[in-house]
Amino acid sequence: MLSLAKYLKNFKKEVIFGPAFKLLEAVFELIVPLVMANIIDVGVKNKDISYVLKMGAVILILGFIGLIFSLTCQYLASKASQGFGTMVRNDMFRHINSFSHFEIDKIGTSSLITRITSDINQLQVAVAMLIRLVVRAPFLVIGATAMAMILDIQLSLVFLVATPFVALVLIVVMRKSIPFYKSIQKKLDNILLITRENLEGIRVVRAFSKQKIEKKRFEDTSDDLAKTVIKVGKISALLNPLTSIIMNGAIIAILWFGGMRVDSGVLTQGQIIAFVNYMTQILLSLIVVANLFVLFTKASASAARVNEVFEIQSSITDKYSEIEIGKTDPESPRIEFKNVSFSYHQEESEDYALENISIKIFPGETIGIIGGTGSGKSTLVNLIPRFYDTTKGQVLVDGIDVKEYSFKSLRAKMGLVPQKAVLFSGTVADNLKLGCEEATEEQMKKALDIAQASEFVEKLPNRYEEMIFQGGKNLSGGQKQRLTIARALVGNPQILILDDSASALDFATDVALRKALKKETDKMTVIIVSQRVNSIKHADNIIVLDDGKIVGTGMHSSLYESCGLYQEICLSQLNQEEAQR
Repeated sequence: MLSLAKYLKNFKKEVIFGPAFKLLEAVFELIVPLVMANIIDVGVKNKDISYVLKMGAVILILGFIGLIFSLTCQYLASKASQGFGTMVRNDMFRHINSFSHFEIDKIGTSSLITRITSDINQLQVAVAMLIRLVVRAPFLVIGATAMAMILDIQLSLVFLVATPFVALVLIVVMRKSIPFYKSIQKKLDNILLITRENLEGIRVVRAFSKQKIEKKRFEDTSDDLAKTVIKVGKISALLNPLTSIIMNGAIIAILWFGGMRVDSGVLTQGQIIAFVNYMTQILLSLIVVANLFVLFTKASASAARVNEVFEIQSSITDKYSEIEIGKTDPESPRIEFKNVSFSYHQEESEDYALENISIKIFPGETIGIIGGTGSGKSTLVNLIPRFYDTTKGQVLVDGIDVKEYSFKSLRAKMGLVPQKAVLFSGTVADNLKLGCEEATEEQMKKALDIAQASEFVEKLPNRYEEMIFQGGKNLSGGQKQRLTIARALVGNPQILILDDSASALDFATDVALRKALKKETDKMTVIIVSQRVNSIKHADNIIVLDDGKIVGTGMHSSLYESCGLYQEICLSQLNQEEAQR
């Protein structure tokens, strides 16, 4: 937790004055038993009603001033804790956005969501309690003990005997409960993962009538979390009764031995009541301390998980250098792979997803990439915008290694349409402008025309201002794909990458899309990744991948004759006459 304390530097006033106000409240609280003692020893003993009323008013004034101090502390604690949480959450979100695909894949989306929400909320509570109670509770324990010693040193020995027993209970309970708190957050990750999978894949679950199985899966995970929480709850529940037994035993001892000292004239009845009040204050404060231990144990586990994210450094670093277009070599290929090998394990092992890839793609070319499932097609195109770094070899854009570009300048050259059509909640225009913030309506219309999306967008009630639900849930699969293609085209990129992004389109729309791309983007380098032979058949060059290796390159006619795998793919989709055209 100490590594996150730097965020409290922005709230120095709240951290200093908050506990100070709480300390003043505690001082007034320690004075109250002495006033009560005087009421009993003077007012009640002498039947002096005016004195009782006067001292009663003093108690009310002390209580009111204490309330003002307490509310002030509450306000400062809320301001500091919420500000702390906001700053940590913002920095964590910014840090997560610096991760490459590798780090996000490694930690998991559901775990990151839990850490940026539940774990940081736990830390916010800890900061609030730090300001409100960390100073007050120990001060009351020490102050009440000191006041009791001032009243009668011998009777205060009861306090000194009871305190070590309470401390022993705290230590035992904390040692037993700490391991459980560390596992609870991990189990929350699992619940979030299952919930997220089910909500995103609800149509698949229902299509296969797997609701009962998924409910059982969720219930098992939820029950596992509940059992862990109940276990730690049972252990933590021992704190209050055990401390109460010890402290109530101490109160009985005070009444017993105090009664003897009253009989001998050493103490008064009012002082005995003051002793009992001080013991009650110690009891309540120790319970607060016990609960603080539980709270800070949870916060410590959460802090470790948050720090774990901050400690992870992206395997891909941004150069923050803008390479001017004029400085690139106009004679060089638009894209070049030089002996590229790639492993998802990030070390040079034999387990390569791509191996010894060498390709040259020139400006204005349309390249088709085809191969079986898992052959490395998407991995290959993901290396161009530098979502991953190569394990061996180089990827060059306009003759310059992609590692020399800043992310902004590299990705400004490209329009990428991923396999899964991802749209965001907002209007059609909002989604299209992700490709170019300053896009005009004319630019958007042109992009929609090329992507074959104008027809359905123009029929929408609000056209470009029509709201799209999160994930594009109110659109069909084909409509989503066409909008994502249009989004990539809005910025008029030099390189357009279509990663199996026409799979939901009918053949007629697919043909119209390819014709429009050929006509309207003649200077654009287009890379089409597809399982459909018809989608890449007319490309200037076709690359055939198998198990991460290139097994054939060339135009359709030559490849059909020379590459057995390509011929096999063609004949699985087309008859022999169509395949030979």
